[in-house]
Amino acid sequence: MLEPMTTTDPQAAALAGFAALIADETRAACLLALLDGRAWTAGELARHAGVAASTLSEHLNRLVAGGLLTEERQGRHRYVRLADARIAHLVEDLAAPLAPRAARQPRSLRESSAGSAMARGRTCYDHLAGRLGIVVTDALTGRGLLRQDTGFALTDAGVRWFADAGIGLDRPGRRPLARGCLDWTERRPHLAGVSGAALCRHALDAGWCVRIGTERAVKVTAAGERALSELLGIEASALR
Repeated sequence: MLEPMTTTDPQAAALAGFAALIADETRAACLLALLDGRAWTAGELARHAGVAASTLSEHLNRLVAGGLLTEERQGRHRYVRLADARIAHLVEDLAAPLAPRAARQPRSLRESSAGSAMARGRTCYDHLAGRLGIVVTDALTGRGLLRQDTGFALTDAGVRWFADAGIGLDRPGRRPLARGCLDWTERRPHLAGVSGAALCRHALDAGWCVRIGTERAVKVTAAGERALSELLGIEASALR
């Protein structure tokens, strides 16, 4: 009788363990919530996931130990956030193909409005997503500032555009300058990477966009409409 084959590849065991961390509905709910790029308290995540605080604490311990989250304690509060942009992109990429199948009819007018706001514009960890993210990405591409034909890449003109707009492109670590991130509502890639994060940060700091509600939704302000029209030729109607 043949003995069952077993793998001795340590990478296989590590990959299986990593997948197991995500393959739990409560932990998956936490990871998706943290895509807003902000730190959440354990209590906030427990309420969001609909579980007891003690149960949520055990899940957070596993996610922190597995390198998916980082934590910080302030007084009696425990704050957690996604470990880095790579984890955020992984979660978003895994969720994107499933979004249409996971969608359900909104149960109230408030829920419907929140869903519409998320589809119009939101943050995806640290960059712009939704229709807003796609409109900005298309405008950058149309003006020759961004290339998408062989993967996402800023052109020389694009690098100058960021400098002229006063948007710094700091590149700590090995994060790519530009990266495509599949948008789960628009079904097309929007701009991520260092440039996507810098643009999103500038848009919020300069008041071009403001956060709305308790989710990741953002709205373009009147100042943002003027700035995006002047800098990228985007019509205000496309941002509403």
